Amino acid sequence: MKEVIKTVKTRREFLHFGVKAGLATTFASQPWTANASEAPRLSRHPLKILILGGTSFLGPHQIAYAMQRGHTITTFTRGRTKPTIHKKLFKDVEQLIGDRKDNLEALKGRKWDAVIDNSGMRVSWARDTAELLKDQVELYLFTSSTGVYYPYLGEDIGEDTELVLKVPEGIDEIQQIEYDYGVMKSNSEIAVKHAFGEDRSILVRPTYMMGPADRTDRFTYWPVRLSRGGDTLVPGRASDPVQYIDVRDVAGWMIRLLEQKNVGTFNAVGPASATGMHAFIYGAHAAFSSAASFIMVEDYDFLTDHKIPYAIPWILPMGDNFGSARVNNAVAVANGLTFTPLAASVRDIFEWWHSEAVTEERRVKMLRGSDSLMAREKSILAAWKAHSK
Repeated sequence: MKEVIKTVKTRREFLHFGVKAGLATTFASQPWTANASEAPRLSRHPLKILILGGTSFLGPHQIAYAMQRGHTITTFTRGRTKPTIHKKLFKDVEQLIGDRKDNLEALKGRKWDAVIDNSGMRVSWARDTAELLKDQVELYLFTSSTGVYYPYLGEDIGEDTELVLKVPEGIDEIQQIEYDYGVMKSNSEIAVKHAFGEDRSILVRPTYMMGPADRTDRFTYWPVRLSRGGDTLVPGRASDPVQYIDVRDVAGWMIRLLEQKNVGTFNAVGPASATGMHAFIYGAHAAFSSAASFIMVEDYDFLTDHKIPYAIPWILPMGDNFGSARVNNAVAVANGLTFTPLAASVRDIFEWWHSEAVTEERRVKMLRGSDSLMAREKSILAAWKAHSK
């Protein structure tokens, strides 16, 4: 929802060599470590939770947190995606197979305390599962997106900001993709509330989530790049706002919302306070001891000419994306959302990136792929030096 150049992937298409061989095993054995102040503990009222999806990015973290609090988990998937983190836990997860498009048989005649809908990618999917489960489940938590606010034109986007409900005419291809996604999520929310009512619906709207098991390399770029040090291209002005959130903070908070039966609509957005791009870079680099020289490239025209409309969490704050990192998180914070320190998130992502969960091919693509900013960085910095003269 935030890109402006057709030659780069949109938000929807997007989350050092020589690390010791034992790192993967060590990381895989670590407990859930999002926020020490919110470490999992047994819930006084164990729940039976159904997760629609559950094997990709957000799901395994939800499962890890929930199971450590004593909850019982059932997943409903097509059986195609295998988890890359917390894999051992899935032997204790009931795994139902079906298809949200045309096969919900496995969900019929069953009862759960709550459902988390992570895989709602069509309005009909949300509508059909909500209607099917409304008499079988007490609470429905829908994983939505801040994309419901596209285009991002405001300074302070809150939960009561008007949703995008239709795709306008006369837009370009990138806008089409962004509008399609936002409209889908908005109307899916409406379908859930229609079936479950305001008093049984929880709508969570995350911004860019990052963390171990991210299936994209958008945010992961920074832990990898900052660990290497040297002359480092940093796009954007110091005042350009950035927003992001650790997937584990979202996962654990969602489970707590269900435990507390805390219904409502929430923007799952971090960090805790307003942060600019330069502050983000310094904070993320604190995870490493690498010697780095930051080259701040603040010229929007230059960045656009060199095909850098984003470097997540930075998004060129213009046009439809002016307010993309100006979403208000006060309601979520007041209702228990907490945040992992940035350096801790960055270190965990870096360790995961060099674990067996990530293929060598993917790592090489990050470093040397034709579309990688890391591979293009040297030539862009040379052009910037010439331009500055």
